[in-house]
Amino acid sequence: MSINDLKYVLNEVQGNSSYPLFSREEAEKAVSFHKSIPGYKPTPLAHLGKLAEYWGLKDFYVKDESYRFGLNAFKVLGGSYAVAKLLCERLDVDIADVDFDYLTSPEVHEKLGDITFITATDGNHGRGIAWAAEKLKQNAVIYMPKGAAAARVKSIEAHGATCHVTDLNYDDAVRLACEEAEKNGWYMVQDTAWEGYVDIPTWIMQGYMTMPYEAVEQLGDVKPTHVFLQAGVGAMAGAVLAFMSEVYGDEAPITAVVEPHSAACLYESAKAGDGKPHTVGGDLDTIMAGLACGEPNPIGWDILKKSARAFISCEDYLAGNGMRILSCPILGDDRIIAGESGPVGIGVLDLIMNDPNFTTIKEELGLGSDSVILMFNTEGNTDPVNFKEIVWYGKYLKRQ
Repeated sequence: MSINDLKYVLNEVQGNSSYPLFSREEAEKAVSFHKSIPGYKPTPLAHLGKLAEYWGLKDFYVKDESYRFGLNAFKVLGGSYAVAKLLCERLDVDIADVDFDYLTSPEVHEKLGDITFITATDGNHGRGIAWAAEKLKQNAVIYMPKGAAAARVKSIEAHGATCHVTDLNYDDAVRLACEEAEKNGWYMVQDTAWEGYVDIPTWIMQGYMTMPYEAVEQLGDVKPTHVFLQAGVGAMAGAVLAFMSEVYGDEAPITAVVEPHSAACLYESAKAGDGKPHTVGGDLDTIMAGLACGEPNPIGWDILKKSARAFISCEDYLAGNGMRILSCPILGDDRIIAGESGPVGIGVLDLIMNDPNFTTIKEELGLGSDSVILMFNTEGNTDPVNFKEIVWYGKYLKRQ
């Protein structure tokens, strides 16, 4: 183990910021739409009370998105909502006035004709877009970065989408997809934003709010004191943090944003200290494929830079540790099957709470016997081959 296994930047958060685009009202629109989709039900809120006790915390909850619509990941929430909003815009109707059945009706298909949605993905977002297009009887074209897991490719193709694995990193795959969309007149549905492309990423982030909305309802009177949010471009982290700020106001939980060392664009942006989003390049090589993004979503970054308390960059083995901890819980705790990107916050918290080298960040985040932790397992076992290597055979074990 090395102290370089985890690096962090603390952010001076002043008061509570308000984010009208991610208000409770906007969240309720997304929730209402998702409830109209056949098969909808809230994903479980797992309780890890024994683990909390073992680590010297008050309580611990994990929202388990491996159950979401049978797709093994949360991403479909954003993709389906953005596609629905896009169709509503084409139809000149308000999404609050329609439901999933209407949008999938022959009447709507006749009005709109054939549409192709295109996106770049490390896996879960692309599967969500492919699933939405399949339900709408429309087309999807998906671009993936080099090294994409075969299981993730097959899961996308199973929904009738055309899937291309490129020899590019994630950010360059996004650019390629954007060029193809413009050339062919297709609809780009991406969860990051750039100049002139803001609405759809905002809709995707609003769709993500169904996840924390459910979690808050399931928690009831329990208020989390700390939230650990893993991040790629920062869209999910930004949406969840904005919603939590809306719900809890001045009692909003302390939030830490977690990324892999090789793709820590938000950490590097915070470290720069100039308030601007900063890009990291290279292969972005990490087992956390869903977090292998080098360019921040500026919408998410604007939220995170104002309201996140800490930005953490970490080694891959911490994600592996998180997978093992969740899949083999302390007796009495709920078991969670997590893919590589879902449990990195667990591995990070394990290190912070138990390694004396990280006492300073533990104290600075105020982690202790009064702390109630909330995390989000954003994907299940989406790459069975790698899951077995990590959980069964000890790939990415903690270094001694």
